[in-house]
Amino acid sequence: MGTDKFIYSGDVGFMTSGKGVTHTGRTPEENRNQGEFTMYGYQIWVALPHSLEDMDAQFDFYAKDTLPTKTQEGLQIKTVAGNAFGLQSPFQGFSPLFMVDIFAEKSTTFDLKSQIKGEVAFVIVRGEITVKDEVVSAGQMLISKTNEQCEICLEKNTQILLFGGEPLEKEPLLMWNFVSHSKEKLIQAKEDWQNNQFPKVVGDTSYIEFPER
Repeated sequence: MGTDKFIYSGDVGFMTSGKGVTHTGRTPEENRNQGEFTMYGYQIWVALPHSLEDMDAQFDFYAKDTLPTKTQEGLQIKTVAGNAFGLQSPFQGFSPLFMVDIFAEKSTTFDLKSQIKGEVAFVIVRGEITVKDEVVSAGQMLISKTNEQCEICLEKNTQILLFGGEPLEKEPLLMWNFVSHSKEKLIQAKEDWQNNQFPKVVGDTSYIEFPER
């Protein structure tokens, strides 16, 4: 596509592969060979509805200051995608979904009922949460098929990421980095990749072999 974009802390880059795209993620030149540094980031895959999976590829960017935020009962809430907690993000995607970044300024308990819709995953970025007397610490993820009975306790200075949404009518298939509702398309994509039929990213000659398994 020719897209070349710097993504800074708190920003969101949303790449829609559609019928196919090649991409690469790299540390900016000026940050290389500067010694070690720590970077936190999350790459979330979102399947397209069946009717849109052959759409043209595109890249959307949302700077951190465009994402709506609010403070509620000791929680700093940022709605990164979709609609949640009474906030509407400019990033809506192609199906009913949400992503929320929550930071607890103090120990608190809150209920997700009527705040989000659909299945939900909880990623504990730092700190810990308690769900039904079970403590879950940083680096772990919980998944719930419903938000109707999700009540969680957050310890002070805990940060979590919530994401999910309404399930698709038909579950897609996954083969390595390729996603489709058609086995034939997946097989063709694999052969095209192995035969170097995908266009190269300008300035990057790297190539990742298709895994054996």
